[in-house]
Amino acid sequence: MKLERHSKIVELIGKYEIETQEDLAARLQEAGYRVTQATVSRDIRELKLTKIQGESGRQRYMVMQSQTAHSDKYIRILRDGFVSMDMAQNILVIKTVSGMAMAVAAALDSIHFHEIVGCIAGDDTIMCAVRSLDDTILVMDKIKKMVSE
Repeated sequence: MKLERHSKIVELIGKYEIETQEDLAARLQEAGYRVTQATVSRDIRELKLTKIQGESGRQRYMVMQSQTAHSDKYIRILRDGFVSMDMAQNILVIKTVSGMAMAVAAALDSIHFHEIVGCIAGDDTIMCAVRSLDDTILVMDKIKKMVSE
């Protein structure tokens, strides 16, 4: 449950300009998570979220860009949500556990594969636009290594 909640938090802060713990708690509750302010505070600390200036000029939560800490979290989300993948030319299609596609797509975006131009996620499927056919094969190899470790 905690990992799913953490995945949802990463997804929410990527999607919305969340400024306060109360905003985050409200978004989580809207998504069906029963959380207290103490739980949200602990999650923020564990995910190493920080506040940055958003596009609107106001402060918002963001994942701290420490390479190893953030990579470990996102790789864990990728591992836990990943089911399978296949390719169609330069499009990579990733199947996930039901309800985890957005979190896994957010994790892929945060890992910053330079070969991936962008991801679109549904409930259990992600479509990744990849720069080239060769890059698609390369990304598939990288993901296979990440999920099998």
